[in-house]
Amino acid sequence: MTSPDIQKDIVNSCAKEMVKAIIKDLNGDFFGILVDESKDVSHKEQMSLVLRYVNKEGELIERFLGLVHVKAHCIHCFAHQLQLTLVAVAKKRHDVNNFFDILANILNVFGGSYKRREMLRDDQAEKLDELLVLGEVHTGSGLNQELGLQRPGDTRWGSHFKTLHNFISLFSSIVHILGVLANEDSNYQEKALAKSLVEDIRSYEFVCILHLMLKLLAITYDSNMALQKKDQDIVSAMKLVDFTKRQLQTMRESKWNSLIEDVSSFCDKNGIVIPKMDEKYALGKSKRKSSTVTYSHHLYVEVFCAAIDLQLSELNGCFSEVNISLLLGMASLSPGDSFANYYKNKIMKLATYYPNEFTASKLEDLSYELDNYIDYVREMDNAFSNLKGLGDLSKTLVKTNIHKTWGLVYLLVKLNLILLVATATVERAFLQ
Repeated sequence: MTSPDIQKDIVNSCAKEMVKAIIKDLNGDFFGILVDESKDVSHKEQMSLVLRYVNKEGELIERFLGLVHVKAHCIHCFAHQLQLTLVAVAKKRHDVNNFFDILANILNVFGGSYKRREMLRDDQAEKLDELLVLGEVHTGSGLNQELGLQRPGDTRWGSHFKTLHNFISLFSSIVHILGVLANEDSNYQEKALAKSLVEDIRSYEFVCILHLMLKLLAITYDSNMALQKKDQDIVSAMKLVDFTKRQLQTMRESKWNSLIEDVSSFCDKNGIVIPKMDEKYALGKSKRKSSTVTYSHHLYVEVFCAAIDLQLSELNGCFSEVNISLLLGMASLSPGDSFANYYKNKIMKLATYYPNEFTASKLEDLSYELDNYIDYVREMDNAFSNLKGLGDLSKTLVKTNIHKTWGLVYLLVKLNLILLVATATVERAFLQ
């Protein structure tokens, strides 16, 4: 125990024995490892590992390997990549990055004090009573629920959307409470911060970016939810991703005027000064410093178009042609609805991404196998009629001994069962 060299030998020996045990259980077959990370209570990065492989019975096996404190390079699942497009925009655009900094400061002001949260709730309730009296809102089950502010997480779409949505709904209450703090807080620094934040959020540019980011997040909602399902409908998910791209493009081409109308209406309602769009854009809070472009050019070109273009660029990067081909190829193998999504060309394309397993000659053999295989499973054997996913297909192929007849098809099924696509499985390790 006092010798570092001996300790390293023991650790290496344990690692080798562990590898031998895993390989024996895998029987030398293919396997995949899913990785996710999270911080523990001491803010140290912890890594969760899940081992995936197909056993001799054709059943997909997942082994949780526990939490390990290590440094590693990880690839985000597709659902996280979709959400991280927002983070990419925030980092690459100064205006958007500054917007989220202001938002974070406000969340800190309210989140760090129970008294301030109570003030926000009381002001919200008071305004609701006034609207009820005026008849502008109605009572009923599920209506007029109390709203709150929560800190968004980089890889959680819902948290960002809820925060921005609630921020708009609570805007007047937030301004009011910050104004009270700016005048009455006993701490000079807190008073100065509150005053500065009021000026920040009551700017036309802040309100414009607030509404823009909310609309961008709303567009990506359906795609994000589809990619996070445990039993994913991959075809539908990919259609939604493609739809998201088209929606973003449509927004860029024709939704600028409607955004400005929403922003102007919000500003009128909350007494926020609307700048003249043909005037020179003022840099920062100083009215003396101006840029060479107008407000209209800055907000449309440098904020609106730039943010959407970055979203599209990140989406195209995350969901590349290879990624989409992999997913659609998997969907084409699926036995759901009597192999309704079967598409031979997509399956063949999928096989080309495994050049070590599918050489040119084996690809030719696979093509012949697929023709006979699809006729058999659709017409010749009732065992394949009610299968739901690749997991069911794999087990049935082994159970009926067909995996030996069409070995290349079964190999492709196995490879795709362990393919590291979007899945929430590994995240559940942190909830154990």
